[in-house]
Amino acid sequence: MLDSAIRQNRSLEHLGHRPWPLPARGWIMGQTWEDLLFAHWRVPVEEVREHVPEGLEVDVHDGSAWLGITPFRLTGLRGRGMLPIPYVSSFLELNVRTYVRAEEKPGIWFFSLDASSRVAVEVARRTYKLPYFHARMSAGKRGEWTDYECSRVDEAGRVFSGRYRPNGSVSEAEPGSLEWFLAERYCLYTTDERDRLARAEIHHELWPLQPAEAEIELASISPLELRGEPLLHFSRRQDVVIWPLESVG
Repeated sequence: MLDSAIRQNRSLEHLGHRPWPLPARGWIMGQTWEDLLFAHWRVPVEEVREHVPEGLEVDVHDGSAWLGITPFRLTGLRGRGMLPIPYVSSFLELNVRTYVRAEEKPGIWFFSLDASSRVAVEVARRTYKLPYFHARMSAGKRGEWTDYECSRVDEAGRVFSGRYRPNGSVSEAEPGSLEWFLAERYCLYTTDERDRLARAEIHHELWPLQPAEAEIELASISPLELRGEPLLHFSRRQDVVIWPLESVG
C-alpha cells in the first residue's frame, strides 16, 4: 500500500513528456493500474460521433477514430494525503473508450467503465459523473496469461471474455506515433447532470508498453461493432494522480 502511494507521488517528478503544464490546483486522487491490456480497433468517425456530446471533437489518427477496451486491476486507490484502505482500494475494472479533444487538449471519452466494486461505482458516478457500472468480474493468472471475465450486472449481454499476455520487450511510445495517440492522454471528458461538458486532468509517467497477444472470445461490452483484429499492447503497471472535474468552455 505504501509503495503505491510513493510511486504515485513520484510520478510528479517527471513532467517533460506532458503536452501541457500541470494544473495550478492540487490533485485529489491516486490510483495504480496493473496488468493492463490495450485492445484497439479502428472505427468509423461517424459511428463514434453519435456517442460523443457536442463540444467535443472526435480525435483521429490516419483518418480513423479508435475504440479501446482496457481490462486491468486497479490498486492503491486513495485520496491525496491518505494511504490506500485495505480491501477497498483494490478491484477489477474494464473501460471502453475513444479519443476526443476540446480546447486543444486531447483526452479520453468513456463509453463505459465496469468495476467489480459496487462502492467504487457509486462514488465514481457521483464524483466524476462517469458511466460506471457494477459487474461480475474475475482475473486469473496462468503463467504470463491473464484470463479476464466481465459481465455487467444490470445489462444482460454486456460481456467481455478473453485472455492476454505480454509478448515482447518494454518500450515507450514515440511522439506522433499511433501508440502515443492511443496511450499518452492526460485528461478525461464527461458531462454533468445538465449535460455540461467537464474535464478532469490526470498525470502519469510515460506508459511502459509491450506488444501483446490476446484471445478475445466475446466483446459485446462495446457499444459499436468491432471489425477485424485489434491492435494489442500490454502494460505491467502505471501509477496515476487525478484532479477534480472542471467546466469546459
